[in-house]
Amino acid sequence: MNSSSKREALEYHSRGRKGKIEVLPTKPYSSQKDLALAYSPGVAEPCKAIAENQEDVYNYTAKGNLVAVITNGTAVLGLGDIGPEASKPVMEGKGVLFKVFADIDVFDIEVDASDPEQFISTVKAIAPTFGGINLEDIKAPEAFEIERRLKAELDIPVMHDDQHGTAIISAAALLNALELAGKSIQDIRIVVSGAGAAAMSCLDLYEQLGMSAGQIDVFDSKGHINTAREGLDASKQRYANDRRFSDLKSAMQDADVFLGLSKGGLVSADMVAGMAENPIVFALANPEPEIGYEEAMDVREDIIMATGRSDHPNQVNNVLGFPFIFRGALDVRATAINDAMKLAAVRAIADLAKENVPDEVSEAYGNQSFVFGRDLIIPKPLDPRLITYVAPAVAKAAMESGVAKHEIKDWDAYRKALLDRIGYDSGFARTIADRAKKSPKRVVFAEADHYRVLKAAEQAKEEGIAQPILLGRRSVIESLIEEHSLELEGVEVINPRSDEEFERRKAFGEEFFQLRMRHGLTAREGERLMRQRNYYGAMMVRTGMADSLISGLTRTYPSVIRPALQVIGKADDVDKVAGMYILETKRGPMFFADTTVNLDPTAEEIASIAALTAKAVRNLRIVPRIALLSYSNFGSAGGADAEKMAEAARILKERHPDLIVDGEIQANFALNDELLSESFPFSTLRNKRVNTLIFPNLASGNIAYKLLQEMAGIEVQGPVLLGMRKSFHVLQMGSSVREIHDMVRLAVVDAQIKSNA
Repeated sequence: MNSSSKREALEYHSRGRKGKIEVLPTKPYSSQKDLALAYSPGVAEPCKAIAENQEDVYNYTAKGNLVAVITNGTAVLGLGDIGPEASKPVMEGKGVLFKVFADIDVFDIEVDASDPEQFISTVKAIAPTFGGINLEDIKAPEAFEIERRLKAELDIPVMHDDQHGTAIISAAALLNALELAGKSIQDIRIVVSGAGAAAMSCLDLYEQLGMSAGQIDVFDSKGHINTAREGLDASKQRYANDRRFSDLKSAMQDADVFLGLSKGGLVSADMVAGMAENPIVFALANPEPEIGYEEAMDVREDIIMATGRSDHPNQVNNVLGFPFIFRGALDVRATAINDAMKLAAVRAIADLAKENVPDEVSEAYGNQSFVFGRDLIIPKPLDPRLITYVAPAVAKAAMESGVAKHEIKDWDAYRKALLDRIGYDSGFARTIADRAKKSPKRVVFAEADHYRVLKAAEQAKEEGIAQPILLGRRSVIESLIEEHSLELEGVEVINPRSDEEFERRKAFGEEFFQLRMRHGLTAREGERLMRQRNYYGAMMVRTGMADSLISGLTRTYPSVIRPALQVIGKADDVDKVAGMYILETKRGPMFFADTTVNLDPTAEEIASIAALTAKAVRNLRIVPRIALLSYSNFGSAGGADAEKMAEAARILKERHPDLIVDGEIQANFALNDELLSESFPFSTLRNKRVNTLIFPNLASGNIAYKLLQEMAGIEVQGPVLLGMRKSFHVLQMGSSVREIHDMVRLAVVDAQIKSNA
């Protein structure tokens, strides 16, 4: 990691509220009565109920959705034994993944206990707090005994993800790879580099799928594990055989499968070349695999390869498994995560890879066409169907194997509940980031004499989503770059006022004059305006010198949007441009419009804005479900705004019968399906889960998003300027580096869409 990335990582973890997770109350607490119910005396009632029936703890506390991520810091990532305090950022990060992917709450617990007995007794003592235990980053061989003991002595799910996560995902990949290679798991020979917790767990799971120990040759740091070796622990003795291999190369000759869980660079091209027909290579060391993806692929056309990296096909990523395995286990109150549940997860993941890949997944990876085959043997981590495939499979296996205390009877309802937990359109921000990476664009930063803009430009360049073009005085920009040690070497810097830009400025001014001469603009005025960065940058976008422009950090919205409208202009089929904000909520992304442009639009204009917003939402690969908001429900109150929204709904339904839209409707009815179904069962929004809100005027839309942003702490992206001929986006004044960077991602995706239109 370079110095800039290191600084960014430290800043990410330290800015604002320190760390990555917090605890929030889930019940009302504003009144004295609320507090009396939450604590004394009201809390005594659930305490007494639980004392009489211990299972009631799942009804009256958070236990059923609470997992402990526990470590002693003895094997943290690739950092080794760095201690419990230094492991805490990793444990918090694991908590974030549990919450984001499966809506599971987490307490991270770092135990200062390297002695296995002390660690086991500590975990057992705190176990009543939790519905499940996720062991993390504990060194082998102690990890084996710790997990074995805790599984035997506790009545809640326990899993060491370092062992079983990789095992489950790689086993799913292996099943599909063998199917493609036309081989049987009972007949292959596998060579393994690495004998740690993950490798041993992989082999254990492979054996449960039909492989035998006699098919396996394992190498640790001392060489081939065979019966001549002394001092082998029990886990290694299990795979010691009578064969003798002097090195990894000789063992890999004619082998069917290579599994690497060791370190980078151990496998050469010659070693892969010597493997059997249709070789399967799982080089899973991170960050550098045992053999590089390109190197291995160049050796054999018939190879089937997986790595642990996200920049290659077939990433063996534990996030494909652990959130959903625990989700299923918690939902049936399982007393363990047993072999049947792990195998169910393996088969569910393997089966999902064979299903047609939805558009949003294809779009997230740059419109690639994903079809089950050598480049797709396991699902992508952003596949939203994982939770509805893996969690039910694990829950069902728990019930069938007798470790479930709770029975699920309606599986369709359960799958719907899973989607409700994470939001139907979860992972939106991750999807946008991945889309932006697939086709980077030239982005003009019009206020490059500001540190936050330069920092965002650096991040965009490093992320690989944009080629920044910096506008401003070169001396100021270079001074800021040096002062803050920003890595922007080779980035183009342009000062529109400089003598060097005279010819281009003159050409831009002439083109602008031709464009606006019948709007009162003179040739002299056209050239003069090109000295302003927003006009100059907009002309760069118009003429194709750049793909998008970002501005507005230090300028008012009207002063920035005016050059955009005059230079770039509206798209041919657009009557009114509009502004849209994207709010990242628990129910998924919510789209608010118009929030920035049109002061008091007519019914006709509201309909146009709604159609424009719907198109933008579709371009983000989400089905728009639109509510036209008002203080009235379907004629329940009179007034100009209510009548305007009702008329806009009528226009939209007539002109766009394919749209899911209704109104006028109050916000609470639009967002609460139970309320809507009870009072207005005729509404086309019933059971549709609204994600797009259209406001009757600028004031209501602008106030709504800002209230939610500040009072609810909801992350907001935007404003996204809709209806422009080319990509031009205006920041909120005072935007943070993160907000600018988010806008760059959206701008790049917008430019991609417009370039393909």
